[in-house]
Amino acid sequence: MSSWHRLEVAGLGLQGHDVGQGPAVVFQHGLTGSEAQVAECFPADLPLRRLTLECRGHGRSAQGPSEALSIDRLACDVLAFADQQGVDRFVAGGISMGAAVALRLAHLVPERIQALILVRPAWIWWSAPKNMAPFVELATCLRQPDLHAARRNFEASPTVAQLRQTGPDNLLSLLRLFDSTNPLATADLIEAVARSGPDLAYGDLYRLRMPTLVVGNALDAIHPLATARVLANAIPGARLQCITPKAVDLNHHLAELRHTLHTFLSDLLFKPL
Repeated sequence: MSSWHRLEVAGLGLQGHDVGQGPAVVFQHGLTGSEAQVAECFPADLPLRRLTLECRGHGRSAQGPSEALSIDRLACDVLAFADQQGVDRFVAGGISMGAAVALRLAHLVPERIQALILVRPAWIWWSAPKNMAPFVELATCLRQPDLHAARRNFEASPTVAQLRQTGPDNLLSLLRLFDSTNPLATADLIEAVARSGPDLAYGDLYRLRMPTLVVGNALDAIHPLATARVLANAIPGARLQCITPKAVDLNHHLAELRHTLHTFLSDLLFKPL
């Protein structure tokens, strides 16, 4: 069973995907990603029901006002989608921004979260971490009337020079945003989300008591391995898994991620007692 469903929040139309049957896993994409990003890394050979809401300003979903583009608002949207689909208790997970959304959900409704999966997290507990600053810088460029000149200036910036060494895959993702069909809307989206955060305190992480998997990789300036390590150390009993960086080998990265998710979910949901 696989289908798209419309979710309306205060007149804003969002689209979510509901696929498969079995225990529910709500798994969210990253900033400027979509359901397709989740589909390529999520193990398809487990009897699970996966729900993915394309967040405001992503994929098939409308964007709405910039002031509503916060991690908290996105998490509330995801929770509304789970409610609409009749899902009460679920595994919450996601990639990058999706990991921050999942972390926020674990804080908001811990009684409903069976387990937590944080893939390549970009946030720990505070808003506007320094590793998200390139998105804010890029947003300023996307608002320039001459995008060609703006791109040349961005490519000549110290930020890009550093990313060529510390996050070449991050850099490719950022540069692709110059091809956006609506640069101004993209600028509003990436700046608002980059300045947001899970809105937690360190003690909130310690109070999370569900099984947790944190997946990190090196050579990733937007998603520092140090961020994954801090989260894994702060959340009691969390497991940290390091995989091949996207910048080294994308296919190996995806294969290892699928295997890691498969192992965690199999042990969690299907291992005999």
